[in-house]
Amino acid sequence: MLEKPIYKKILEKASNDPFLVTFWDGEEKAFNKGEPAFRLIFKKPLNTKKLVSDTTLALAEAYMSGELVIEGNIEKIIESIFSNKDSFLNQHKVLGKISKIKSNTVKKSKEDISYHYDLGNDFYRLWLDETMSYSCAYFKTKEDTLYEAQMNKIHHTLKKLNLKPGQTLLDIGCGWGYLIIEAAKFYQVKAVGITLSEEQYLETKKRIEENGLVGQVEVRLVDYRELSKEKMMFDRIVSVGMLEHVGQANIPIFMDEVDKLLKEKGVALIHCITGLFETEVNTFLGKYIFPGGYIPSVRELINHMSLHNFRIIDLESLRLHYYRTLQHWIMNFEKNIDKVEKRFDDRFIRMWRLYLNACAANFNMGNSDLHQFLISKGVNNELPTTRDYLYLL
Repeated sequence: MLEKPIYKKILEKASNDPFLVTFWDGEEKAFNKGEPAFRLIFKKPLNTKKLVSDTTLALAEAYMSGELVIEGNIEKIIESIFSNKDSFLNQHKVLGKISKIKSNTVKKSKEDISYHYDLGNDFYRLWLDETMSYSCAYFKTKEDTLYEAQMNKIHHTLKKLNLKPGQTLLDIGCGWGYLIIEAAKFYQVKAVGITLSEEQYLETKKRIEENGLVGQVEVRLVDYRELSKEKMMFDRIVSVGMLEHVGQANIPIFMDEVDKLLKEKGVALIHCITGLFETEVNTFLGKYIFPGGYIPSVRELINHMSLHNFRIIDLESLRLHYYRTLQHWIMNFEKNIDKVEKRFDDRFIRMWRLYLNACAANFNMGNSDLHQFLISKGVNNELPTTRDYLYLL
């Protein structure tokens, strides 16, 4: 058949490891010599035009629909494909000027956040820890539980901010609210968290009431671009895992809003996924997982920080901590798969299985990183040492 040479041309560059492919007509083809590390089974021919134009998306959609069966450890298979510099996963398209990138409006941002985060708190409870922290944890030891590591991350982050009793703290993209609650309890600050997720807002509000922190901690369902209109200002600002949602064109807008909201000599900590360079977002993730998302590079973030006179006090990579975090999430997801099946169909389950494993592979291979940027507005000479230890995994 005419399609097969196209498949074989793509697959022969997919991995340097030995693997088997079974085609829809029963033909079996071995790639590379040795004991096969994994097997791909095509149940039917895919759309050839789509396969050639966007191989990653075509194969992802085929796996989601069941047209492609993958036998083997999905994370390790993706890592194997990443290891070959000529594979389809390594064909990046470098972005041009920011002006060419469509901006995320307030309305679109709300829709995009709701699409991902409003799947239901019961769903996220199945595989996150008790804090419901949906971001990179911090492992002091390999034996740390996910809950212990997330608590480590929260307090590692708060320690860097050098909080003082009576100060005000803004959390941009507060998730389910555990960080602002811990900040209020341990540092006696007045905290405000903002989110665009209805589910996160309701859960955080409930947690604030359960902890007796009404009046000291507040959660608001509002876009980060709306607060400065109220002339609000804060001593400290933190943002954990939110910057990835603003889009490339809005990074300077985000920095401008932080500038407006942060008091002079104030301190901010921005915790976000980063890439080596500016590229188009992975089409599978952009279409099915994080619409409107964009992973910034360290250099572009530093550039925008410098343009706003933010002084970089500390920059820490937590890449391997995120890899370990994802391993826990994958384990929890699979352990509770029977409960997930009661809420979602097979296509959704394969989509999320692919998403979680692809992310784990990305961080383990170093294609993605996770950085915490600690910055001050102007010069602040009162900050203590941000880190007096380094955990090696």
